Amino acid sequence: MELTRGLPSGRRDWATLVGFVVLVNIVGAVPAVLGGPNSAWFAALDKPWFYPPPVTFGVVWTLLFTLMGIAVWRVWNVGIERQDVKLALGAFVGQFVFNVAWTPAFFTLQRPVLALWIILALVVAVVGTIAAFARVDRRAAALLVPYLLWGCFATVLNYSIVQLNGYALF
Repeated sequence: MELTRGLPSGRRDWATLVGFVVLVNIVGAVPAVLGGPNSAWFAALDKPWFYPPPVTFGVVWTLLFTLMGIAVWRVWNVGIERQDVKLALGAFVGQFVFNVAWTPAFFTLQRPVLALWIILALVVAVVGTIAAFARVDRRAAALLVPYLLWGCFATVLNYSIVQLNGYALF
């Protein structure tokens, strides 16, 4: 097996890869910049014992968005004219809409139950995206697995906050 297989081969490939990584990081970070956990409302919420230190979220999301950017680049690089590539990229955009929607739902609207439903939909959409990516590039699909795992953890966190703070699920 060739060690350089799947890596950018020239300046243009590297620029495209960096472009995807930067774009995913920017789009993913915008909701947190516009309204994140630095509110009195959020500070007053009871949080579960396993709630990570606040710095964890920025580090983890930067890593996850970077892996997602690389995964999208790998799929894109196969050839946008292919139907399976179009489907995989469409699945990625679809799940990313849920990702971007979660932060304003939770922090700006202060609606943790709505955010819980959004994140449940996100996890399902990420599973579908991984399956779609696997049809195109198994390595790209594997790059999304940490995102799925974090999404599951974030779902448990969101659910725990809903429960600890007496919000009704329906």
